[in-house]
Amino acid sequence: MGTEIERKFLVPDGGHVPDGPESEIRQGYLVIGPEGAEARVRRQDEEYSLTVKRGSGLARGEWETPLSAEQFAALWPATEPARIAKTRRSVPLGPHLAAVDTYHGRLAGLRTAEVEFTDPEAAAAFTPPPWFGPEVTDRPDLKNQRLATASAPPLT
Repeated sequence: MGTEIERKFLVPDGGHVPDGPESEIRQGYLVIGPEGAEARVRRQDEEYSLTVKRGSGLARGEWETPLSAEQFAALWPATEPARIAKTRRSVPLGPHLAAVDTYHGRLAGLRTAEVEFTDPEAAAAFTPPPWFGPEVTDRPDLKNQRLATASAPPLT
């Protein structure tokens, strides 16, 4: 089992985000279960994956496996009611990397930044840069699995 240790922040609309490489992401949820459990498929540029997560909050169980384009295409129709589209910019922050997501479609206007850590101590020691907004790590309505079924961005 892998563990994802991650903090999530809002990024104010119109605020400057430093430059970094961008990729297009389409992800859909096959299963959204209680207490943060999920199974999703993702296309990030020309890479495909199946990810299962369990738990909520700062640290969660995470298992990811690569998929072929054909496997992704076979599973994608099953995600019909629970999908998101976003552009991800990778921004270096010292020893960390911020994944800044700008959502599209019905979630347009929402921007978030996620930072992954090697351990809870590193997460606790992290000081967000000034262009980050409020932390939303513990807000269920801003989890990607919830956003995938939302009709509009949550009130921030």
